[in-house]
Amino acid sequence: MVYFDAASAAPLHPVARQALLASLDEGWADPSRLYREGRRARLLLDAAREAVAEAAGCRPDELSFTSSGTRAVHTGIAGALAGRRRVGHHLIVSAVEHSSVLHSAEAHEAAGGSVTRVPVDRAGAVAAASYARALRPDTALACLQSANHEVGTEQPVAEAAEACRAAGVPLLVDAAQSLGWSAPPGDWSLLTASAHKWGGPPGVGLLAVRKGVRFAPGAPADERERGRAAGFEDIPAIVAAAASLRAVRAEAAEEAARLRELTELIRTRAPRLVPDLEVVGDPVRRLPGVVTFSCLYVDGEALLHRLDGAGFSVSSGSSCTSSTLTPSHVLRAMGVLSEGNVRVSLPPGTPREDVERFLAVLPGAVAGVREALGAPAPRTAEGPAETVLDALGKLCPLPVIELAKVIGQVPVGGTVRVLADDEAARLDIPAWCAMRGQEYVGEEPADAGAAYVVRRVS
Repeated sequence: MVYFDAASAAPLHPVARQALLASLDEGWADPSRLYREGRRARLLLDAAREAVAEAAGCRPDELSFTSSGTRAVHTGIAGALAGRRRVGHHLIVSAVEHSSVLHSAEAHEAAGGSVTRVPVDRAGAVAAASYARALRPDTALACLQSANHEVGTEQPVAEAAEACRAAGVPLLVDAAQSLGWSAPPGDWSLLTASAHKWGGPPGVGLLAVRKGVRFAPGAPADERERGRAAGFEDIPAIVAAAASLRAVRAEAAEEAARLRELTELIRTRAPRLVPDLEVVGDPVRRLPGVVTFSCLYVDGEALLHRLDGAGFSVSSGSSCTSSTLTPSHVLRAMGVLSEGNVRVSLPPGTPREDVERFLAVLPGAVAGVREALGAPAPRTAEGPAETVLDALGKLCPLPVIELAKVIGQVPVGGTVRVLADDEAARLDIPAWCAMRGQEYVGEEPADAGAAYVVRRVS
């Protein structure tokens, strides 16, 4: 098996494994105690904190370790909002933030707060000017990821931080995907990350809060981790997380250049090997090892199973998966095709041969799924000027597959009215039109679901 899902969790780095085993013998005691074993544990914890703080670009006394990256996000957002409650209750997030940020935003709205969700372009990037326009006198906090977890697009953190600083608003940066490569640029106020993203053990998150940022932990008081993470620190895991972060950052420049070459290989060759495949995400401002693409007439879950059977572990932000029947919020915000989505995220050390073998397997896997779903063959016959296609009750990608089958049966200038009640159709039909050069006329109300009108251009 070849593991191509490092953006979800990177394999444990060899340095992390060594540090974890060594610190199990030395770091098991309570670091708050003054006897020898406690002092030894405290030395390990302090050294790990200093190493991680240096990598993050903050002071050691600004950094707290949490039980996960998600916990760091929840604590960071809640604490910053509570600390600035006298200023207001307005929160800014981007439309493509990690679910942990968006769930916090939903909870804030449910409690009576207001949220502005800043849109992104088709590459998945926000405009710094959009953040500046979203700032209000009652804005308590703004959040922006350093890089997107699904498509790898890097965000303008430095520019957003400058706008927030000018307005006196703290900016929380979710650096989970990028901290293994570099510290986020700009004058951010809070930072979160998770060790399992850079090859550390799971269960170690970090929350940095700059001095001067008003912060009020919502949990009951605890003397550990500055009151931001209650309970006994997992010192062996923290030491392993710090050791692996230091190791991957030492290799980051060379490894980033190598992985960019491999992902560029996928970006350029996959569309030539597989018809109707669209690579999504920013082609330049992106993480080194992440490349994402979507395939027309393909069910994402079925494609993942085929690739898994061929020996490749990849991820998907496609709409029809076992966990949800709604499109990925990231792909929806970008306005790109959600069906048949594949994210390839290469772990450090990936050999070129594995990428070449993946590209050799991909066309057959896609073709197999399309054949099973009855994907369309080219048609030349022309029929009536308008065709009504009833796709009610059909889940993605079936409405688009049916549309592709009938579009050739109407004359150029004619229309197809697609009746569909799957939420993904609202995204996938316009995306299909953009990919195939057809005109998306718009959405109209219908007795059931909605009617999506497409005009044949060629």
